[in-house]
Amino acid sequence: MNRLTETKIILVVRATRLADLKAKFATKSQARFYVSNLGGDFSDYEREDAAYQQAISQAQHTMSELGRVQVVQRAFLPNFVFGEQDIVVTLGQDGLVANTLKYLNGQPLVGVNPDPKRWDGQLLPFHVEHLEKVMREVLRGGRPKREVTMAEAKLNTGLSLCAVNDLFIGMKSHGSARYRIASGKAAENHSSSGVIVSTGLGSTGWFKSLMAGAAGVAVASGRAEAAQPQDTKFPWESNYLFFTVREPFPSNTTGTSLIFGKVTPQQPLVLESLMGENGVIFSDGIEHDFLEFNSGTKATISISKRKGRLVV
Repeated sequence: MNRLTETKIILVVRATRLADLKAKFATKSQARFYVSNLGGDFSDYEREDAAYQQAISQAQHTMSELGRVQVVQRAFLPNFVFGEQDIVVTLGQDGLVANTLKYLNGQPLVGVNPDPKRWDGQLLPFHVEHLEKVMREVLRGGRPKREVTMAEAKLNTGLSLCAVNDLFIGMKSHGSARYRIASGKAAENHSSSGVIVSTGLGSTGWFKSLMAGAAGVAVASGRAEAAQPQDTKFPWESNYLFFTVREPFPSNTTGTSLIFGKVTPQQPLVLESLMGENGVIFSDGIEHDFLEFNSGTKATISISKRKGRLVV
């Protein structure tokens, strides 16, 4: 085959809802019976899957004429080794972009929307039909890229984990997380539903909902006057992060004064676990890829030296 280059193009895909149902119920017929019996529209699952498989096929065909294409399932990302010269293409929703970006180390990532009629795609500026033009420009270095700041949790055990959107520090299951939190000269013990640390890219997601919820509770309880909603987003390239404590509980041994703040290179966030078991740190909503955060473990949350590079 006469390719434009021998550069490897990694196409990251994910399982559809239909694929997940087939894996759970063994056959498509059993999956259809289950969904239909509960009053669901199984045909919507089929349409979504058909459109996605068509997009994968079209993307592979287009890119195989430009470089060597390797397809990788999202589930394999934690153990996949990307080459320094690889170009990465994600075909899926916004979450797939974040899930992939945190495993990269400067490789350019192209976010492609497989089904524009179904998904808005804030991080998916391209459609499959754009791939040939865009990839040619990327291969010759003529396509602009936008830098993305990532968060990083480093443990005193030597382990670390990066996040593109946000880090969660807390309990694996629903329960109160106990830890000591320190930011600058301030420190206190906490019992809460966990701590969220958000990046600029993640400021329109979980961080936005946390801020909206806190503002709504303050107004409804009479602690604050109603005001125009504040725009909580901050730039992807920002050299800072924000942390938010969820549902802090005041008691004789736990405080609620250190529940929101900024994380900078000069002032990282430090947390020490006071939990005997089930303490975890995970990023970008991927709960199965986590660090254990139990008694004696200290986590230093800061800005990662690694930067994401999104093709725009």
